[in-house]
Amino acid sequence: MARIAGVNIPTDKQVWVSLTYIFGIGRKSSQDILKKAKIKPETRVKTLSDEQVAKVRDIIEKEYAVEGDLRRKISLDIKRLMDLGCYRGLRHRRNLPVRGQSTHSNARSHKGPRSGVVKKR
Repeated sequence: MARIAGVNIPTDKQVWVSLTYIFGIGRKSSQDILKKAKIKPETRVKTLSDEQVAKVRDIIEKEYAVEGDLRRKISLDIKRLMDLGCYRGLRHRRNLPVRGQSTHSNARSHKGPRSGVVKKR
């Protein structure tokens, strides 16, 4: 079982799919990593040699922010926005949609369950 960036990636899947199990690596970046490492994306993880896995691991460590470092960076960015008191920070603080979505009839997952006036019959 290959372990890259602290994550056990699945061995029965193709390499480009397995790399997307790492937080911070999507489809495009996994394709780019494999192109730099000169590995065919269709090959299975279990057929990779130790040196190929080491090459992929080195590329990810040097060029990409993944897993814990990336999560820490994102949380610090959100904390910075909240400390500044800007509009996006206020939306984060109130746990409301940040990117301009309408909240009149939507955003129930952020706003919580409806609490309205009960109608009498």
